[in-house]
Amino acid sequence: MSVSYRIFPNRGLVYVRYQGFALVADTERAFAAYTVDPDCRPGQKQLVDLREVTGFERDYTKLMQLQARKAELFATQGIETLVVYLVSSAETRDMVRTVLQAWESFDGLVALMQTDEAEALHLLGQPENTIQALVEKVG
Repeated sequence: MSVSYRIFPNRGLVYVRYQGFALVADTERAFAAYTVDPDCRPGQKQLVDLREVTGFERDYTKLMQLQARKAELFATQGIETLVVYLVSSAETRDMVRTVLQAWESFDGLVALMQTDEAEALHLLGQPENTIQALVEKVG
């Protein structure tokens, strides 16, 4: 499983990309790296691309604990955070539903699920219609 992230500081956007089988430990490592990244800021919008996920670890206790830690960063600083999950399968929709349940009790965190790449970008206030175009334009 591969989890990577890229911060676009001038856009206030973080692009998170998952590939393969999603493991909680891989997400924990990527999240830990993000929290100490010098470009990490409260309120950064998050685009979480799950289109290449083939399955996910169904350890719901670990998954819920991780989501609670993430919500603390995203939702407790008094700044609203928008997270858009880009999904392409029933498997990834199930994964996102589990995450959304973990975040129900946190104010300041708005999480949406989207199947269309252009719509996901537009919800995040980005003018591009593809992630590739975003990367090419912003670098």
